[in-house]
Amino acid sequence: MYAQKQPAPIPITTRTRAMDFANTLPAFYLSLKVAFTATGINIILGITIGFLLARKRFPGRELLDTVLTLPMVLPPTVMGYYLLVLLGKRGVIGQWLESALDIRLIFTWQGAAIAAAAVTFPLIVKPTRAAFEGVNPQLEQAARVLGLPEAAVFWRITLPLAWRGILAGILLTFARALGEFGATLMVAGSIPGQTQTLSIAVYEAVQAGDDGLANQLVALISLVCIVILWTTTHLSKSKPHY
Repeated sequence: MYAQKQPAPIPITTRTRAMDFANTLPAFYLSLKVAFTATGINIILGITIGFLLARKRFPGRELLDTVLTLPMVLPPTVMGYYLLVLLGKRGVIGQWLESALDIRLIFTWQGAAIAAAAVTFPLIVKPTRAAFEGVNPQLEQAARVLGLPEAAVFWRITLPLAWRGILAGILLTFARALGEFGATLMVAGSIPGQTQTLSIAVYEAVQAGDDGLANQLVALISLVCIVILWTTTHLSKSKPHY
């Protein structure tokens, strides 16, 4: 008997690809939500710590700066493992959150946002510290002599003079958080519509052999990152007016 001839594989048509691309829009919206949340967390923590490192002298300051820089050199999977140890059911923070507040961060978009914030944290701390260190201390001292309290000196003198460097760090943080993959995948997994970000959707499209969809997704995220990087470069070349 002749072996039954297997049907030829059905090629992925343009319409099917378009439908697949439309189905990845939730991943794009989720990536934006994760990136905005991670950037918001880092704005608060990054500006605070950057100011302390730039203006305060305390024991272990440079050691703290070194520890905070580790996410820039550690593999994202290592950062993801650290976060799993801390935020998992058996982790110190995760166990307390679940028992006291009934909050679970693993396999949630909130966990993905925390992972993105941890990975991108140095990208806002470094520029922020440099921006604060670039402000002339004599201007701040003159404001104090005129009777301004410390809070007013910060909001009316220091921050307006350092805002370009801080904004550049914020944009870099957002761009990096938008495309974060390793730590996010380890902490949040890949649940379509819940934790599947755009970078994870690219990975799964490549694994499925759908090069057309992968190209579309890569072009989308690359375009967003190019715009952000161009804006950051433009800000860095602008000279502040003292």
